[in-house]
Amino acid sequence: MTAPSIPGISPQLALQSAGLTIGALFDISVRQSPRRIALEDAAGQMTYHELDIRSNRLANHLLSRGVQRGDRIAILSENRREYIEILIATAKIGVIAACQNWRLSEGELRHCLELVTPKLIFTSPRNHDLGAKHADICPLQEFGPNYETAISAESEIRPPDPCHPEDGVVILYTSGTTGLPKGALISHRAEIARTMGQMIDLPVTPEDAFVAWAPLFHMVSTDTVFSTLMQGGTVIVTDGFNPTELAEIVTSKQLGRLTLMPGMIEPFLSAMKVLDRPVIGVKWAGVMADLVPPKQISEVTTLLDAPYLNSFGSTETGLAPASGGLIPVGEVPQSLDKQQSSLCQIRLVDPDDNEVPDGEPGELVIRSPALFSGYWNNEQANTKDFRGGWFHMGDVFIRNPDHTLSFVDRRKYLIKSGGENIYPAEVERVLLSNPRVADAVVIRKPDAQWGEVPVAYIVRKDHSLSEDDLLAQCAGRIAKYKWPKEFRFVSDDELPRSTTGKIIRHELESRMLKEQSAE
Repeated sequence: MTAPSIPGISPQLALQSAGLTIGALFDISVRQSPRRIALEDAAGQMTYHELDIRSNRLANHLLSRGVQRGDRIAILSENRREYIEILIATAKIGVIAACQNWRLSEGELRHCLELVTPKLIFTSPRNHDLGAKHADICPLQEFGPNYETAISAESEIRPPDPCHPEDGVVILYTSGTTGLPKGALISHRAEIARTMGQMIDLPVTPEDAFVAWAPLFHMVSTDTVFSTLMQGGTVIVTDGFNPTELAEIVTSKQLGRLTLMPGMIEPFLSAMKVLDRPVIGVKWAGVMADLVPPKQISEVTTLLDAPYLNSFGSTETGLAPASGGLIPVGEVPQSLDKQQSSLCQIRLVDPDDNEVPDGEPGELVIRSPALFSGYWNNEQANTKDFRGGWFHMGDVFIRNPDHTLSFVDRRKYLIKSGGENIYPAEVERVLLSNPRVADAVVIRKPDAQWGEVPVAYIVRKDHSLSEDDLLAQCAGRIAKYKWPKEFRFVSDDELPRSTTGKIIRHELESRMLKEQSAE
């Protein structure tokens, strides 16, 4: 399908005139408020003018090293101001930042790097040794004196902006159902649309700072960093989750959206009680209410005097499709039905992609300008998930008479543990590689701290095989957060199977929960 032709202007010029990029919107923030604080961390503050100059120098440095529009660079670092400098610099010149998860095993990380073939890997001193194990892929550049010398030698004049709204700006990784991460390409258009959607559903002002404590390889931080800087706000960068530090920030800064994940709320509440100071102001708190104890939601919203975000989104979609609802302050939620987000169109469909009637379960499919551009170098997944011109999320919902959405299940069996996605197949692949394991299946178990954790059922060939042996099998092969928190040794006939021989996870999960409640 081509754009309609209008006399006097070509469709290409019309599209060009309608296009915006992150770099263009960041320029507006710089011009309007050059002295406003853009970044703040333990080392101090950086104004928009200063961030503009440093990101221009960095962009020119990348160009001097032969990095061009459409190329990828990788970032292997904890949260720090240089990370955000790179995100802005690459956005200015059409280069794609592939944000690496430093928690992955060496093999997983190598897969993620080789998938995107970066021209350069930026590392922090803390993660440099891990990056050096992959120096055969491309050169490394470590943050520190050499980094500062390199960018200070470059021009502070911004290079020409070659970007198109459909150019990729970041690649964020999602766990694959087959055990290997997929790289989700997110464009300028999508990041700007995500900002617009948040401004409708969760409006903030430049006076409302954002705390980037969640890893910048996650969309919950990356999306909101872009959104904040395109609106002229302040990003407070912290080195991960530190409940005492976060309590200090909440009691000294006006915040917009405060990220709180399962497993982090209880220590945050404890730190706030120890500090015993009033909250300056928070507009919204939390994500993933489904995985947080309802009484904990009531307690944290009362403490912050801010509603809890009853969200349902993904790396591929942003906060859409169903993050338009809020849990009021002090409420112990009895229902966690979702409200559709702004700027998206959704359908609930059966396995043949026919729309199901209200009250019937169906897979959620979505169209939205906030949608990602596809999985990098993964034609099979793109063909399957974008079929019919809709993105298929793999999550099953029911539409209620009041148009809210009730979550039913994940068509792709997924464990969400403390904000991380774990696909059982990637854990099972490691367990089954042990020659003393006859069969293995991983299921999810509710957990008061992390929301859900993986539990492994093992059929042994060798009955001397122990839990310690299996943990040793996982070490160095998959990230530690993916390791099963419990092993259950069973015989093969104890595993429920379908007529085709596949293990029925949901049945095994139900049995485990019944056994647990009977204990």
